[in-house]
Amino acid sequence: MDKYRNTPIFKKSQEIFDTLRTITDLIPEENEHLEFTKQHILENIYTIQAKLAGAYSVRIWDLKMENAAIIRKCARELMVLQHSLKMFGFEEADYYQIVRRQLEEFRLLFRDWVATFNPKHFIVDEWGLFNPPGIPQDYKQRDDELNFLDEDEDDEF
Repeated sequence: MDKYRNTPIFKKSQEIFDTLRTITDLIPEENEHLEFTKQHILENIYTIQAKLAGAYSVRIWDLKMENAAIIRKCARELMVLQHSLKMFGFEEADYYQIVRRQLEEFRLLFRDWVATFNPKHFIVDEWGLFNPPGIPQDYKQRDDELNFLDEDEDDEF
């Protein structure tokens, strides 16, 4: 059930979480702007981990891609939040360089992970945003294309 926790990408997200927790614990509570930035930082890493779990729990390509897109957004926000820490006078902001290096390692794992998504396991995205390559927005899906829903194999990433 929790196999995803043993994957390289989740382990890296946990490493990032631990580093961010250590850094954000240094933020002085009396600075309202830094406290807001701290919450923003933690929300992003919590979301990354939740979306990794969510992507692992589904087979459907478009749902995996939707989770991946949210993970990418949160990771990119984490990359730039060092600037907010510096702007609001956080004296320990230079430690955030560690996070940026970890996020680069995460990005490489992320690319490998997304490449494992099976584009044949899809249900047409009526919004047209997360259809696999080559599937047009007006594609009419056949019933025999949904036979992957009955498969009993474990997907790994």
